[in-house]
Amino acid sequence: MERQHPAQTVSEPAKTRPPAPLHPEEMNARVALTLSGGSSFVATARATPAGLVAVGVLVSAILLSTAALVRAAKRQV
Repeated sequence: MERQHPAQTVSEPAKTRPPAPLHPEEMNARVALTLSGGSSFVATARATPAGLVAVGVLVSAILLSTAALVRAAKRQV
């Protein structure tokens, strides 16, 4: 018989209650999908405005570096 750590046990009411937002401008999304075969999926996402800006900056950096690599590869051919 395995013993569970007290921090790992969750009471029933805590499972049904949504988590409190960690940031005042936090955005939440939840999608529930049921397929014809009886399978169902639930996806949740949380984001803050600062996180979205950071993702935009990273994507821009990737696209700019890819464009530079393509331009350099075309010059050598």
